[in-house]
Amino acid sequence: MSATLAEGVASMVISKSAIARVQAYRSHTSLWIAATMSFGLLHGIAHAETPKDVLIEVAEHGPNSLDAMAPAANEFAQMASWQLYDRLITHGTKTLPDGKVMYDATKIQPELAKGWEIQDGGKTLIFHLREDATFHDGSPVTADDVKWSFDRAVSVGGFPTVQMAAGSLTDPKQFSVVDAHTFKITLPVADKLTLPDLAVPVPYVVNKKLALQHATNDDPWALKWTSLNDAGGGPFKVGSWKSGDRIVFDRFDNWKSGPTPALKRVVLREIASPGTRRALLEKGDVDVSVGLPPKDYAELAAAGKVNVIGTLMQNEQFNVDLNVTMKPFDDKRVRQAIAYALPYDSIMKQALYQRGEPLFGADPSAPYAPKWPVASKYNTDLDKAKALLKDAGYADGFKTDLYIDMSQTTVQEPMALLIQEQLKKIGISIEIHKVPGSEWFAKMGSKSMPMDINYFYGWLDYPEYFYFWTYDGKNNSVFNTANYSNPELDKLIEQARFESDPKAYDAIITKMNGIAMDDVPRVPVAHLYSDIAMQKNVKGYVYWFHTHLDLKSISKE
Repeated sequence: MSATLAEGVASMVISKSAIARVQAYRSHTSLWIAATMSFGLLHGIAHAETPKDVLIEVAEHGPNSLDAMAPAANEFAQMASWQLYDRLITHGTKTLPDGKVMYDATKIQPELAKGWEIQDGGKTLIFHLREDATFHDGSPVTADDVKWSFDRAVSVGGFPTVQMAAGSLTDPKQFSVVDAHTFKITLPVADKLTLPDLAVPVPYVVNKKLALQHATNDDPWALKWTSLNDAGGGPFKVGSWKSGDRIVFDRFDNWKSGPTPALKRVVLREIASPGTRRALLEKGDVDVSVGLPPKDYAELAAAGKVNVIGTLMQNEQFNVDLNVTMKPFDDKRVRQAIAYALPYDSIMKQALYQRGEPLFGADPSAPYAPKWPVASKYNTDLDKAKALLKDAGYADGFKTDLYIDMSQTTVQEPMALLIQEQLKKIGISIEIHKVPGSEWFAKMGSKSMPMDINYFYGWLDYPEYFYFWTYDGKNNSVFNTANYSNPELDKLIEQARFESDPKAYDAIITKMNGIAMDDVPRVPVAHLYSDIAMQKNVKGYVYWFHTHLDLKSISKE
């Protein structure tokens, strides 16, 4: 029983004698995890202060894979990969005027690569690896591991391969080994996105020798094995993992790619109920709670007993998608009618609780700014909506379907109900469909939803990067849920990626924004906060573009 308790699995009432056996069996760290998870999470009887080198985080979901490159890997798989694997480079940080700390996109710093050279006008990048870096199994990290990992990323298909392509990394022939600790990338043309694209969660370095021991003819990249096993060399390794319940990260004391993390252990528990996650935080039984509804973050911030940090997600848009290949949304006038009909203010107040900034109601006479996100020029105007529907031949309205992600129901369901009620006023009847979170990604990829509530945030803070993922018809990624394609916009996206003149670049982005807002395949609603709540003794939180905790920087007073 004590081993089970030490992993934080609370499945029975614990007697005093059982606790005594745990005390004799494990250190104070494992005892705390056992006692708190059993008493705190199940019974709410006792509060035990967490050790300074242990962090307990609760979330609605956890990783469904330890390898973010595996098919259907979720966002928490990216979180796990961020802790378990090294990338060649990383970013520094900066402090905002309000005191919040976030990563600094302008500061590129070493991680596995101790240094690098950029040659041939940006078409050749040479990275010098740390000679003392090892994987979690003790084997040395070499340039051959890096090349195999990059070959893998551009070859497995799906999300990882598209992400690599965002930085013009598309072909294994672009990657070469100079010597055991020198790795080279050769580009067909210099791309400003290449270097920052190496710091996102995807291009991480996998233990080639270990992974290949589990490769098969059907699975040459060993994705099935790495989805269940640790093949990394990052700052943390997997202590234990029970999918759907919890994952334990243990510090890798031999990590050489940065300062030794303060935390020795991090436990991420999956708890479906947001009310339970909030209660555990307020009682002090856990250190960090993520993924709470906006209402809870608003109330916790007002109460002031815990720290609530809300940072506007970079390059993010929360929106209603309209599938342009399905009637009646193949008609721009219908899409514009929806944009004029949405109950924006009610959504901000009753669904989002103002945990974000409005992306509607911009000055209709002014050009769009050369940035992203930008507010649209639409506002709630039912008369305009009715006129547009009449002009499109839908004066009596129509019936359609609106899909929401069940893992986001605390926000999306009240929002969907508000939209359903509002659109009745202009004759549009909506049936709401709830898609299980585990199926949402596949549903997006099917491009089969007439309407859906969705959001996207870009790992790279460039407008054209957002467009590449969500509006580009040539790319037509899973995130282009509206199934939108506009050849003129596609050309502008490509031009923006390689334009070096600032004035010309701004003009391109302004034009792109105008096209997107006029065609309105996705109706902007809000620019959301990335919210997180934590005990006041938790320090070192840094907002990162992937929105998850970076465990390396966290400490506790």
